[in-house]
Amino acid sequence: MSNQTAVTEFLLLGFSDVRELQILHFVVFLALYLLSLVGNLLIFIAIALNHQLHTPMYFFLMNLSILDLGSISVTVPKSMANSLMNTRSISYSACVAQVFLFAFFASADFAILTIMAYDRYVAICQPLHYETVMNRRACVQMAASAWISVFLYSAVHTGNTFAISFCGGNMVDQFFCEIPQLLKLACSDSDLSEVGILVFSLCLTSSCFVFIIVSYVQIFTIVVRIPSEQGRHKAFSTCVPHLIVVSLFICIGTFAYLKLTFSSTSGLDLVVSVLYSVLPPMMNPIIYSMRNKELKGALSKLIGQRLFSKNKMSIFLLQ
Repeated sequence: MSNQTAVTEFLLLGFSDVRELQILHFVVFLALYLLSLVGNLLIFIAIALNHQLHTPMYFFLMNLSILDLGSISVTVPKSMANSLMNTRSISYSACVAQVFLFAFFASADFAILTIMAYDRYVAICQPLHYETVMNRRACVQMAASAWISVFLYSAVHTGNTFAISFCGGNMVDQFFCEIPQLLKLACSDSDLSEVGILVFSLCLTSSCFVFIIVSYVQIFTIVVRIPSEQGRHKAFSTCVPHLIVVSLFICIGTFAYLKLTFSSTSGLDLVVSVLYSVLPPMMNPIIYSMRNKELKGALSKLIGQRLFSKNKMSIFLLQ
């Protein structure tokens, strides 16, 4: 295949050729997907129905839940379907959509996490100005700006990726269409613009990372000066879940980048890809629900109401 016009489909990397292991892969991914789906939906519904949680921090957490749902829904269902049907193919258009959507959701995830760091900075370092700075209109504008800018970035990134000529066949060494793996199929002289986009992406990610670090350095500087132990604990409790999620996101992303920089086996590629594509969307709701008392209370109330409604309905039907 000398160019991209001859490519009508790509072949993804399978987890195994043994039928029993393919079924096991389907079951495991289904369990992980349902866990992520239920966790993020519960957080979204709990925040939406609880007026006490209608604050900037939880507004951005709702955005994060939506993005996590989208991120894991881009890669996992297709992989499960391929294992179930014993196939490895993905159409060219589906691969384009997968690249765009995964880049969009992953980038928007990090953008929202950066905004959440700014929200915590203003709340702790400038509490008297918090309601003015982080008013409803400002929050909506920041979230909308993140979504729109990331949409444009992902469109350019995807366009540059599929503008190249594929000289290395159509075998993608990954269980979903991943840009670095697609670039391995490119002609050596046709991916310079995409390399430029990757460098720009690295600079942009580094800028967000530095912003988050600087924000938390100032936050912790203020927190340690709070005379009340209860005040310090309350301030830390609002920051710890976000800090854990950011650390998880960055650590897995760094590991994935190092994996791409150095040669590695296909088995290691699969493990790392599962870590950064499946683990964060699944772990984020668990981290926030365990470390945030207000959210934990809202979730308990929501689940309790559902169970009470079901029991009441069962008693009514038995009468």
